[in-house]
Amino acid sequence: MAQRKGIILSGMRPTGKLHLGHLVGALDNWIKLQDTYDCYFLVADYHVLTTGFEKSAEIPGNIHEMVLDWLAVGLDPERAKFLIQSRVIQHCELNLILGMITPMPWVERNPTIKDMIADMGLGGKIHYGLMGYPILQAADILLYRADLVPVGEDQVAHIEMTREIARRFNHLYSSVFPEPRAKLTRVSRLPGTDGRKMSKSLGNSIHISDDDENVRQKVRRMVTDPQKVRRGDPGRPEVCSVYAYHQIFNKEETGEIAENCRTGALGCVDCKAKLAGALGKVLDPIRERRGEFEKNPDQVRQILSDGSAAASKRAGETMRLVREAMGMVY
Repeated sequence: MAQRKGIILSGMRPTGKLHLGHLVGALDNWIKLQDTYDCYFLVADYHVLTTGFEKSAEIPGNIHEMVLDWLAVGLDPERAKFLIQSRVIQHCELNLILGMITPMPWVERNPTIKDMIADMGLGGKIHYGLMGYPILQAADILLYRADLVPVGEDQVAHIEMTREIARRFNHLYSSVFPEPRAKLTRVSRLPGTDGRKMSKSLGNSIHISDDDENVRQKVRRMVTDPQKVRRGDPGRPEVCSVYAYHQIFNKEETGEIAENCRTGALGCVDCKAKLAGALGKVLDPIRERRGEFEKNPDQVRQILSDGSAAASKRAGETMRLVREAMGMVY
């Protein structure tokens, strides 16, 4: 095997089946990276509790669905480690220690928390776990002494905070942690069927595991250029969500589609039909692989068990270095 370039940590909250935003925003990137880096792919189940603690009983089923999607798109447990956050106890240990040395203003200035509070209408009902989740996220990354973290642009602030926490620990004690760098994903934002950011909670997502009929129905509901009311009207592909999808999933035809949209030769109904067909070609092999893994749930559980055990070894070594650096060795 060729020499690996470094260590990558990236993860997702298990909230159920994944959608196309996950595919182009993270998973495509992970698939490429697993051949050249030592990759740890985290099932971030503790992070679900920051906003969904009352639905904790749903987490095991959601983990299974999410990991099925990981396997279906081509992530390989022979080349990367799949681990469950709550099965590697050192995540909690390092989170506690980092929380002790992180100034409160660093947490309060986190822009993502402010947006989340506004989006979810939380007002003053903010739990300690939600406020402190950036520290847990930093612990997730630093526990494996990761060099790179694949993220979208909206997560860059979290990586910078992780770097600050690493610098602070290294300054206070000794150099245990590398300062991880963000590796931006190819597609930072895929619009949902309503034009907003694709999200399961908004009901505007196309799932990786959707069958052809579901895909067609969802594509038919997608918003298009409001000025193009009927076939023959000149359109503006640059403001159309459907065209944004063609640029990602149907690159060969984008030039022709854009020209025919602008002249009015291509109507929105036909344009959406083209997109549904293109998505079907992309998703067919993924759905087939998913079906094979669905037949063997014990295999999926074993993959997670093995990956969590392997991750625990790396995490244990990190915590030994942390305790030695702090002088907490008895």
